[in-house]
Amino acid sequence: MTAILAVIYILVFIIFALVAYAVLQIKLFGMKVKDFWSFIEANQMLDKLYKFAKQYENMSPQEQIVYLSEADKIFKAFDNVPNELWEEEYDKYKEVLSKYKDIKMLRWSDTSKQKS
Repeated sequence: MTAILAVIYILVFIIFALVAYAVLQIKLFGMKVKDFWSFIEANQMLDKLYKFAKQYENMSPQEQIVYLSEADKIFKAFDNVPNELWEEEYDKYKEVLSKYKDIKMLRWSDTSKQKS
């Protein structure tokens, strides 16, 4: 029984040590843990938006609004981390950014036409 408790204590200690080491590495890289976590979430959303941008050429106005707001969140999260962390995702980022710009221009064009 005491051997099992000793193993559990050792495992818990190892887990805490690994978490502390990860936090230390993040801080040494010059980032906040919150920014890193936001980056991880944004990276997952980037994959979803990338697939969405590839599938849908013509989005409804509601889909455009959702796409723009989610893309804004991704861009802010990616701005808070060093480029070296996400250089693998650059092509996806570039594709999402391109679609973002296209939608912005389309919406701006539509707004200009309505004002005229």
